[in-house]
Amino acid sequence: MLTHMFSVDKGKPACPIWGVTPATLDAWKNDHAGRAVAWLKNNQFTGQAGQLVLIPDQTGGIEAVVLGLGSKPDPFALAALTSRLPAGNYRLGHDFPEICVRHAELAWALGSYKFTDYKTAVSDRDLPSLTITKEFDLDGLLRQVSAVFKARDLINTPAADMGPSQLHNEVASLAQKHSASFRAIIGDDLLDENFPLIHAVGRAAIDPPQYLELVWGDAAHPEICLVGKGVCFDTGGLNLKPGTYMDLMKKDMGGAAVAIALAGAILDAQLPVRLRLLVGAVENAIGPDAFRPSDILKSRKGLTVEIGNTDAEGRLVLADLLSEAESHNPDLILDFATLTGAARVALGPEVIPFYTHDEELADALHRHSKSIYDPLWQMPLWHGYDGWLSSSIADVNHISSSPMAGSITAALFLARFVPDDISWAHFDIYGWNVKARAGRPIGGEANALRAAYAMIEERYSQVE
Repeated sequence: MLTHMFSVDKGKPACPIWGVTPATLDAWKNDHAGRAVAWLKNNQFTGQAGQLVLIPDQTGGIEAVVLGLGSKPDPFALAALTSRLPAGNYRLGHDFPEICVRHAELAWALGSYKFTDYKTAVSDRDLPSLTITKEFDLDGLLRQVSAVFKARDLINTPAADMGPSQLHNEVASLAQKHSASFRAIIGDDLLDENFPLIHAVGRAAIDPPQYLELVWGDAAHPEICLVGKGVCFDTGGLNLKPGTYMDLMKKDMGGAAVAIALAGAILDAQLPVRLRLLVGAVENAIGPDAFRPSDILKSRKGLTVEIGNTDAEGRLVLADLLSEAESHNPDLILDFATLTGAARVALGPEVIPFYTHDEELADALHRHSKSIYDPLWQMPLWHGYDGWLSSSIADVNHISSSPMAGSITAALFLARFVPDDISWAHFDIYGWNVKARAGRPIGGEANALRAAYAMIEERYSQVE
C-alpha cells in the first residue's frame, strides 16, 4: 500500500503543495497575486502550523495546496496531509523550508499510519501520491517506515493478544521469513539453561516466560546483537503499581518491539552482518510464585542480585540477555527497554536517553539522530553513583538506594553485565506518543529505531 503513495516524476502535471510560515506569508502573496491570495484571505490563512487551504481551479478541482508550517516548522509537517488530501498526484513547491524537504517522503509515508486492528468499520480510501525523483531510494524509505509501523503495531496491541506466546510467534515468523535460525527456551527450562532472572520475573504468569533468539547471516561477518525487553504487561508484581501507572503497561514490551522491527529492517536490507536478536518475553504478574522484594537471585553471569523492588523487573530480564549477548563477543550490542520513569522526568517522552562507553558510537548515534530527526541524547554512565547499588548481603542491589538519577543507576546496573571493551549502547525508551503530532499519533512509537538503523547501515554497509 505504501508504494502507491509515491510516483516517479515523469514530467506529468502534479498539484503543487506550498509550505508557508507566518514570516513568509507576505512573500508568498507577492509571488501568487490574484485569485489564490484572495482565497487565502477568505479562509483566514495566517501560516499557523496545521492550517490547510485547498485552492480550487476553474473546473472544481484543486489548483494548489497551501500548508501552514508555523514559526518553527515541524520536519514531519507533510504527514498531516496524507489523511486530509483527496487522492491525486502532488509535488512540493519550491518554497518549503529545507528541514521539511529533507524529511518530506518519510513524513508523507508516516502520515498514513493507523492502528485499526480492533475497529469494526474501517474506511478504505485511496491515498494521495507524492512525486519523487527517479534517483530517490524508495525501497530504503519503505524499509524503515515498515519497521516503524511494525513496532507501533506490536506496542499498540493489548496484552491479552500480545503476551510472551505472541512475541514468540513474532520472532519465529521473522526467522522463517528470512531463513534464520530460531530458538525458544520456555518456562522452567529457563532454569536448566541458566536464565534465572528471566524466569523469576515471569514465573507467576499463566503465559510462561520465554527466552527468544534469532540468528542470521554469515559467521565471518561482524556480529551485532539486538536485545529487547519484552515485558508484555507489568503490574509491578508484589510492589503493585497504582491503577493510573498501570494503564499503559501493555507498552512495557516496547523495547522488544523496537528490537524485533529493527532486526526486520536489517534482514530486509540483507546487510553484511551476523545478526543475533535476543528477547526476554515475560509478564510481571502477581501470584503464589511471584518473586519478592528482598529475594536474592543469581544471574546468568553468576552475580547475586538483591531485589529492592519487583516493579524494577526489566533490568533483570536485560541482565540475563546481555550476559548471553556478550558471551558471543559481538562487534556491537544495542539494547532497548522501556526501563525507567526517571528517563521521562529528565528528558520527557520524545527525547530518548542512551548510555554507552564508546564515544565513537555515541558520536555516530548523535549525528544520525540529528540528520533524520529521531531524537536521542547521551546520558553519562557516572560511576560516582555506582555505590548506590551496593548490597550488604548480595553482590548488587538492582535498584538504587537514592531517589535520584534513576535512569543512570539502571544503566550502571546493566553495565555490570557487559564488558567495557564491547561496543554497547542502552536506550531507555518510552515507546509511546502522549500527544498527536504530524505522523506521530497517540499510541505506540518506535523510539530510536531509525537512528539505530542508520548507524548500523553506515557502519556495516561496506563490510566485505
